[in-house]
Amino acid sequence: MAIPFPHFISSEKAAMEAGLLVPSSPSSSVSVILTQDDLKKIAAYKAVEYVESGMVLGLGTGSTAKHAVNRIGELLQQGKLKNIIGIPTSTITHEQALSLGIPLSDLDTHPVVDLAIDGADEVDPYLNLVKGRGGSLLREKMVEGACKKFVCIVDESKLVNYLGGSGLAMPVEVIKFCWKYTAGRLQSLFDESGCVVKLRTFGEKKEPYVTDNGNYIVDLYFEKSIGDLKVASDAILNIAGVVEHGMFLDMATTVIVAGELGLTVKNK
Repeated sequence: MAIPFPHFISSEKAAMEAGLLVPSSPSSSVSVILTQDDLKKIAAYKAVEYVESGMVLGLGTGSTAKHAVNRIGELLQQGKLKNIIGIPTSTITHEQALSLGIPLSDLDTHPVVDLAIDGADEVDPYLNLVKGRGGSLLREKMVEGACKKFVCIVDESKLVNYLGGSGLAMPVEVIKFCWKYTAGRLQSLFDESGCVVKLRTFGEKKEPYVTDNGNYIVDLYFEKSIGDLKVASDAILNIAGVVEHGMFLDMATTVIVAGELGLTVKNK
């Protein structure tokens, strides 16, 4: 759904660079109707303002992060950025970055990442995140856990009162072996939160979705809060068969939110 996006000073630069606003005089009043994807693009362009030449960058995955990767490639081609090294968080992002001429490497070669830019599926008031509805949570957590600064970019629809509050999936990556057993243990773990666990599938034949790492994803749906997130995180990871979960706790250093009132930048 399109929502109004007034011409606020805080978002003007990113919006104009994204090609969604034109320069105007300070006295003019501009109101533009933008789509959710437009808002994602504005947030992404704002995040790329944190990028400096010579950085090792974590390149995120998903509908919001792709705008940031495109922008980084554009600035490299224009010569405004130089000596950038990207570490992609998925095969999709790897292919996108290669097509844009972004030099790539990995954590084996660059174990410390200067900056990562990525989206999120949910953001709570403490800047904890749910990520992985696109299926890349493990590699995202590895790269973003190695970075000095993690800038998360979202539109305001991703803001929740508590993780799981959207009623949408909180993904958990599990090994294929006896995945039903693992899913059952996950559901039992959160019975009091009304948890329902479903294997992620795709296509008309409902084939199991397989991650870049060759694993399955089971999605957890909650009717109410799961309580202490650190306790929940540890309990999930203690289940044999679980590879990683989609809660990113205390990892984002900055969250940029594009919404009805322009851009909001939240820092730890």
